[in-house]
Amino acid sequence: FESIIGQSQAIRLAVGRAQKAAIRDVPVLVLGETGTGKELFARAIHAASHRKDGPFVAINCAAMPKDLLESELFGHAKGAFTGADKQRIGAFEYADGGTLFLDEFGECAPEMQAKLLRALQPPPGKGPCHRVFQRLGESKERSSNVRIVAATNRNLLKDIRENLFREDLYYRLAVITLKLPPLRERRTDIPLLAEALLE
Repeated sequence: FESIIGQSQAIRLAVGRAQKAAIRDVPVLVLGETGTGKELFARAIHAASHRKDGPFVAINCAAMPKDLLESELFGHAKGAFTGADKQRIGAFEYADGGTLFLDEFGECAPEMQAKLLRALQPPPGKGPCHRVFQRLGESKERSSNVRIVAATNRNLLKDIRENLFREDLYYRLAVITLKLPPLRERRTDIPLLAEALLE
């Protein structure tokens, strides 16, 4: 967590909670406004965990069309859709043994939420990071061992009340919730951040 700059109480509390989350092999939901350092914390959680020697794979769920997100996450078979001229491994397979960071997770469409819910449900008798999924265009089930760290700047509880986000998916991800403070709540850190940026 050396890369996280700040000595304010708000950031120290967030770091302390993230350090505790790092040693537990369960999903983590990181909440915070844009620019609060959600990916920085996700990488620090990975680096402080027993998965640190495994891959860290980051996917921005808001940056790609919803029809391509499924292929990006789960992979696809050759011929699964127009333009799929060869098979492709998805992020769940690439991240096997490591961490999959789902950035802007709150932007996922309802149908994608349903598919993720299924993939994030460990089979009976398996550990909390055991994932079972299918590549697009395949019926064969594949599995991997992946810790999920998801992040969003949305108010998911409000989205649940408005039927924009699945409640069951929220609770599957929010085993540990980490709320990051905005800069206005940690003003004493501004000189430290400015110095680091200038360097």
